[in-house]
Amino acid sequence: MSKSRIAAVDVGNDSLKAIFGKLDYELNIPNVIARDIEDRPVIGIEELNQKNPLEGIHIKVHSPALNDNNVIYRVGDLATKSDNATELDPGSSKSEEDQTLVMLFASLALDAVREENALVFTRNQNVIDANYILGTGLPLREVKEGKDAGYKAQLLGSVHQVEFLVTPKYQGLKVNIKFSDVKIYPEGFAAFINLVMDNDLNIINKELIDKRILIQDIGGLSTDIAVIKNRNVDDDKAQGFNLGVSEALEQIREEIRMKYGVELDSRSDVVDIITKKHDRNHIMVKGSRTSVHDITDRILFDLAKKQYRLLRNVWQKNSQTEICYFVGGGAIVLKEYLKTLNNRLDGYNIDFFEDEKESIWMMANAYYKLISDYARRTLKENKSVEKKAIESK
Repeated sequence: MSKSRIAAVDVGNDSLKAIFGKLDYELNIPNVIARDIEDRPVIGIEELNQKNPLEGIHIKVHSPALNDNNVIYRVGDLATKSDNATELDPGSSKSEEDQTLVMLFASLALDAVREENALVFTRNQNVIDANYILGTGLPLREVKEGKDAGYKAQLLGSVHQVEFLVTPKYQGLKVNIKFSDVKIYPEGFAAFINLVMDNDLNIINKELIDKRILIQDIGGLSTDIAVIKNRNVDDDKAQGFNLGVSEALEQIREEIRMKYGVELDSRSDVVDIITKKHDRNHIMVKGSRTSVHDITDRILFDLAKKQYRLLRNVWQKNSQTEICYFVGGGAIVLKEYLKTLNNRLDGYNIDFFEDEKESIWMMANAYYKLISDYARRTLKENKSVEKKAIESK
């Protein structure tokens, strides 16, 4: 019988981040998909298996949870090269989009087919039966609307199949995905867990435990502001907003295209231009290094003003707040603009994570901590029940 493997998956609006098993595998895939044909043309097909599978994810997805079933997709890096690539749109609900599920199933299948998991999951010729205990999350707004229950039911109630088509190393393999359990966490709560606890849920930041904290998580399509009081998220005061960085990134991408004729494949490319260590806010135009500061500064400063307005409104309603942490990929993009605004205006006690990876991976890390603890407790409870049953005979 197939064992259950832990999976913590953050389907972020910019990219998917996933952690598996006992921290033995990580995935980071651009959240981009594109519909495709079964026999996609490949130059040098005989060298296909020498390439990295993550650069050529080409799959067919079957799941009753999908609105459009049995569709073939390019996923991640491969999708960014397509003319019909799609990214999540502002205003959409993550729990109701096929794209969220396609990305989730693709990441699990990519973990399941690895040789290292040959003894974890059963394999019958080219079909792998994979079972997962999943920890994932949704924006606070969607959880407060009760959409987490329907999302969980879709995942738990069915077998979801991913068939690898023209994918390096995995061509012809099929993965049947089942969930033995699914936990869906509000993203603001997850951020707090990651701030104060280690992988065993031991407290590591004692100075934060009893503070009144705001956590402003800026994502691609939404912003969650969690209000932490008495070691818990105040569900009534926590708020979710349909304001992220994706629209601004699209605007930057479009203005660069219009002004310089340079086509950027995805929002991830825009983020790279804005955040890279060297030559930040520069692109190559016909082989010449060219500044796009005027475009990025104007658009991102306008967005930072809107984000700052959200902070000010929530802080005014929670006047005894001691500090606000900005987290998420959007916080990295807007960090310098938010600091500038805060110095000019209210001077709130705000902080950012200098370690960019820690900020970007915060949700996935939190889901991993929470689902690992849940799996440990469940295993312990099951063993206790079994022991009592044996003793009663």
